[in-house]
Amino acid sequence: MTDHREEQAASKVFPDFNFAEGELLLINKPYEWTSFDVVGKIRNSLKPLKLKVGHAGTLDPLATGLLIICTGKLTKQIDTFQAEEKEYTGTMVLGATTPSFDLETVVDQQFSLDNLTEEAIYSATAPFIGDIQQYPPAHSAVKVNGERLYVKARRGEETELRLRNVTVPAFEITRIALPEVDFRIVCSKGTYIRSLISDFGKQLNNGAYLSKLVRTRSGSFLLENAFEVKELVDYIRSKKTG
Repeated sequence: MTDHREEQAASKVFPDFNFAEGELLLINKPYEWTSFDVVGKIRNSLKPLKLKVGHAGTLDPLATGLLIICTGKLTKQIDTFQAEEKEYTGTMVLGATTPSFDLETVVDQQFSLDNLTEEAIYSATAPFIGDIQQYPPAHSAVKVNGERLYVKARRGEETELRLRNVTVPAFEITRIALPEVDFRIVCSKGTYIRSLISDFGKQLNNGAYLSKLVRTRSGSFLLENAFEVKELVDYIRSKKTG
C-alpha cells in the first residue's frame, strides 16, 4: 500500500497515485456539497476502475474544509481516521435561532442583544469545555429507526433525541462583532458544532445559530495541505488521457 501523505503535505504536488492499492486524500469540501458528493466525484473520476471510495467524517453541506477520502484497501482504516480529534473555526450569530441551528432554515426566534457583554460571551464557553453531553440537531444525518433525522424533520415529525457524550478540549472566542461571534473549537468524534452553538446561546439566555463552519484539522491532517476537488479530478482525468 502506498502512502503519499507526507509528500502531499509538503508541496501539494500530485504524486504517482496508486488508488487501487490505497490512497488517503485530503480534500477541501466545497460549500453546499455533501460529503457523499465529494466521494461520488472522486469515484467517477477513477472509472473504469471499480474501487471502494469513502470519507472519514461527514461535513454538513453548509460547512467547508478538510474531508479525508480513502480509496482501495485504505478504506478499511476509515473508522480509525474518523475517530480522530477534529478542529473547526467558524462564525455564530447571536440574538436569533433557527430550527436547524444553522442557515439551512430561516430564523424562528429573535432576542435582544442589549444586555449582552463581551465578558459574558467569553465566560459562556466554560461549561462546554471538557466532557459534555449534547443532543444532535433534529436536522441531522443521525439515524433513528433506520431513517435519518433530517428526513423526519422536513416532514414536520418530532423525534425523541438521545443525549450523546462528547469531549471538547478547546472552545475559544476569537472575534466579537455583534451579532457575529467567531470561534475555534477542538472536539472529539461525533460532536455537533451546531448543537454546541445552539446551547451556547441558551447559556447566555439568548439565541445563537451557526452561520459559517470550516474544519481545519482532523487528527494530524491539516486543511492547508488539502486539494481542491476540481484540481484533483482534473489531474486524475489528465493521467488517463495523457
